[in-house]
Amino acid sequence: MKYRQFGRLDWKASVLGFGCMRFPVLEGDPAKIDEKISESMLLNGIEQGINYLDTAYPYHGGQSEPFIGRVLKNGYRQKVHLATKMPTWLTKETKDFDYYLEEQLGKLQTDHIDFYLLHALNHQRWEDLKALGVREWADGIVKSGKVSAIGFSFHDDYPVFEDIIMEYEGWDFCQIQYNYMDIEEQAGTHGLRLAAARGLAVVVMEPLLGGRLSNPPTIIQSIMSETGSGRTPTDWALQWLWDQAEVSVVLSGMSAPQHVEENIRSAENAAIGSFSSAEKGTIMQVRATYRALCPIPCTKCNYCMPCPNGVSIPENFDLLNKANMLDNWGHARWAYGQMDIESRAENCITCRECEQVCPQQIPISDWMPYIHAVLGNNNNYDGRLKP
Repeated sequence: MKYRQFGRLDWKASVLGFGCMRFPVLEGDPAKIDEKISESMLLNGIEQGINYLDTAYPYHGGQSEPFIGRVLKNGYRQKVHLATKMPTWLTKETKDFDYYLEEQLGKLQTDHIDFYLLHALNHQRWEDLKALGVREWADGIVKSGKVSAIGFSFHDDYPVFEDIIMEYEGWDFCQIQYNYMDIEEQAGTHGLRLAAARGLAVVVMEPLLGGRLSNPPTIIQSIMSETGSGRTPTDWALQWLWDQAEVSVVLSGMSAPQHVEENIRSAENAAIGSFSSAEKGTIMQVRATYRALCPIPCTKCNYCMPCPNGVSIPENFDLLNKANMLDNWGHARWAYGQMDIESRAENCITCRECEQVCPQQIPISDWMPYIHAVLGNNNNYDGRLKP
């Protein structure tokens, strides 16, 4: 196992971290962890050098933390640094901060948490937490010894990430979604570099986009195979991340024993600056090929916004493009269902004002009912990629 300095802290983390949200389960129920297999996987990873475990309050229907606590009881707690996350969406009052921290300490059967994150920060959650005094509270729990380091995980746009980074001096680390397809999404490469420049460790989540980069379309696999490197798609994605000095830990939500072995083998070859210019060119070609699979040529310029009826036009386009690009319609339908109702494609009234200012001349009003048909009503999807 390879190790890297964890930001400005006096500790080195394994380049591969164990994400504890995708353990194998029983009867298809996320809350029923297959504890025998999962414990074997977790202990195997620890024995082979993984020293960073990442869990959270809601993982596996609230059962991940208790499971981790039971597994680590017999001498393994001292071998790892444990990260978990405050359920920020449940914290409505200042007293909730302590309530959930104490509950999590109990579930994990430990007297301290090494790395405590504010979970899934976005603009509104950060504003709400600041108003409740979360920064002062975070300073206090570090001084008390209940938490060793404070961080946050992030899901919003880069300007929000920059605000969060700059508005609290106590951050020790952050966790961002980052992979070779998400260099401009959410925090992106700019966020990675900003955090590292300020001395924060950067923990990467979704390095494989929920596993989708491990099983890419045939055309992507052909591009990778033509290099003659022998790398699997998974190894290409992981090594691209480890090539970057700003990346401290790459989390993998391993869901089968073979995933542990495969990822540890990959981690043994992790090295900063190891990608040749030709290999970087391969990733650029893969990225461009993926993007060429997008049916709608939207550049997110936002000239079409605001929509007079409240539709979030670029967001709807992005969901359809990614569904087709990554062949992941289930996630796109889920994400569409999470959108504010007024911002969904179904609210387009075909006024066509947006089309008059679209630089790409996209027939937006024709696409909107189609997007709702394929993402809002699953049974209507017939595989066509035109409205």
